[in-house]
Amino acid sequence: MYIILSFGVKCRTELLALLFCCYSPSMIALSVNAINRPRIPTMMRFIISASRMIILLLTASTLCFHSSSLMMAVDAFHLASSTSSSSRKSFSTAAAETTSSSSAHQPSPKPLHLYNSLTRTKTPLIPIASPQISMYTCGPTVYDSAHVGNFRAFLTYDVLKRTLLYLGYTVDHICNLTDVDDKIIKKCNVEQMSLLALTNKYTNAFFHDLEALNILKARAYPRATEHIDEMAKLIIDLERNGLAYQSEEGSWYFNVAKKEGYGTKLVQLNPDQLLKGASSTTGGGGTVRASAADGGMMVNLDADEYDAEKEGVRDFCLWKAYKPEFDRDDAIWDPIVEVVTTLDDEKVVQTRHIGKGRPGWHLECSAMARKYLGPTIDLHAGGIDLKFPHHENEIAQSEGANCAPFCNCWVHNGFVNIGDEKMSKSKGNFLTLRRACPTDEDIRAYRYLVVSSQYRNPLSFTEAALGAAKGALKRLDRIQVMIGDALKSSSPSSNYNSSSSSDIVVTVEKELADFEIAIADDLSMPRASACLFSIVKAAEKEFKRVAKRNTEEDNLDEEEPPLDLVGLARVQEALNQMDQVFGIYYEVPQEVKEGDDSAIGGTDDDDVNGGAIPEIVMDLVIQRTAAKDAKDWALADSLRTKITELGFAVKDVKGGDPIVSKV
Repeated sequence: MYIILSFGVKCRTELLALLFCCYSPSMIALSVNAINRPRIPTMMRFIISASRMIILLLTASTLCFHSSSLMMAVDAFHLASSTSSSSRKSFSTAAAETTSSSSAHQPSPKPLHLYNSLTRTKTPLIPIASPQISMYTCGPTVYDSAHVGNFRAFLTYDVLKRTLLYLGYTVDHICNLTDVDDKIIKKCNVEQMSLLALTNKYTNAFFHDLEALNILKARAYPRATEHIDEMAKLIIDLERNGLAYQSEEGSWYFNVAKKEGYGTKLVQLNPDQLLKGASSTTGGGGTVRASAADGGMMVNLDADEYDAEKEGVRDFCLWKAYKPEFDRDDAIWDPIVEVVTTLDDEKVVQTRHIGKGRPGWHLECSAMARKYLGPTIDLHAGGIDLKFPHHENEIAQSEGANCAPFCNCWVHNGFVNIGDEKMSKSKGNFLTLRRACPTDEDIRAYRYLVVSSQYRNPLSFTEAALGAAKGALKRLDRIQVMIGDALKSSSPSSNYNSSSSSDIVVTVEKELADFEIAIADDLSMPRASACLFSIVKAAEKEFKRVAKRNTEEDNLDEEEPPLDLVGLARVQEALNQMDQVFGIYYEVPQEVKEGDDSAIGGTDDDDVNGGAIPEIVMDLVIQRTAAKDAKDWALADSLRTKITELGFAVKDVKGGDPIVSKV
């Protein structure tokens, strides 16, 4: 040690490193590299070498039972000594090459560009932990059957998820179920059902519809009522950060004035408009127009029955205090939150009661996203009508509680319209999936109609549009059957396994490449559909070529021309490959297909017994009236036909309600 201290600073460092490395034979070669540096004088090199030998001898007794390791160390020493410094690689470089070599076996996912509502531009999706994507989507409020407008959102989520999987990502998908809110409580009172019975009824109907539409399931569908504690904890976190307060009557509110940028993340709303729109004269609700950058759409303000005690007119409710004149015992909670603080370096656990009540609508999504996916997520999707207030409130809650960005990319789909109006339960112009699509063919056609559209644009639901989708599906099904039959009937000596060139294969490869470009460009599904049918057309052309040769008189004596089985086999592969995104080649599950509407929308008392008009018929009558008001005559005629098929007739009365009678 005295010898080491007598050297300069740099030499002392190297010798101390050498002493440490003697106990790790694999590091000796590196130590030798340091010693052989030209900058060390010759005499000093001699001293270092002698010291090194002494250290090795002293260490030998300790390492004697590791004789093989010691021999490896000596070999490493001689190898390093005989190698010139100019030809050596550093350890860090070698490690980098090893890491690069191991990662090369796992290809990176292909890039995906999406229109991000947060930036209002089309940008590349950059995952937090590639290749995994954390994805949260807004689910249904289970107080009624979802309508076909709702299912456009769920089909959009499905196409997005399928595209991510196709491009090589893994997706951790969470979709919430809102099973407590004002509408649910009112429906429970009307139908005289418990909260659990009512929400289970419509939750089951929702899952059946997902199956019918071939929608990939999320990892979990958490219910609001099962995450009360998580929501209560979020409220306490917001209070700690100065963003939540409790009113005298016991409700909790988010203090919008203290959250910078509120109402400007996903939509550009003028704060003055918010103040005016949410004034006491509107009851806390109303609508205002978004900026031109957001399409100038009308957005709903956050109407709330509990706004009497709010400090600010824009503040929204986090927790609604119990009100016996409205609330039910099976929809009320009194959560206790454990709050951990540090006092004199010791953790102190205290309990907090937020009060008897139930959660506000916006709170559950922030709490569930944090629990299942963490404070920051990659993707959040929902309908365009949720941008404000729901998604803006989610951002305010999550970022206010977690002190971290909430979501990096927001995806919003357009409305489904009946006539010129958005389909909505509040407008009475909605169609449930089972009533709009009574057959398997209708259900598959609706899926194709939605998934082949540009998700951000409005979609008109008409009989003509559904009919066109049916025609497209028949063409796709037919070519699959024709190719399957041709390949099955081919002889072993046919050119099915031939390596000869094929014009069809060339077409398929080009269209597949264009298909992948299309889906990676903000889910450009109309372009992807064009690629799909270009491949179908190539296969149809091949069958027509052979059929034409067989019917021409000049060719009757000639041998039947062979089909390009290599090309047709490649078409079949390509169609199945594209279907990983489209999801249209499937059979509607039997248990879904035979779903009984009475289990969802009525009771035995609604049947014809005693002359009563069944609820399903009255719903169709209401929908037909709405279609006529919207001047959608084709839909009105279609609904009349369905009413007739159920054994009832409808007669229009000028200036009055239509008359419905049993045929």
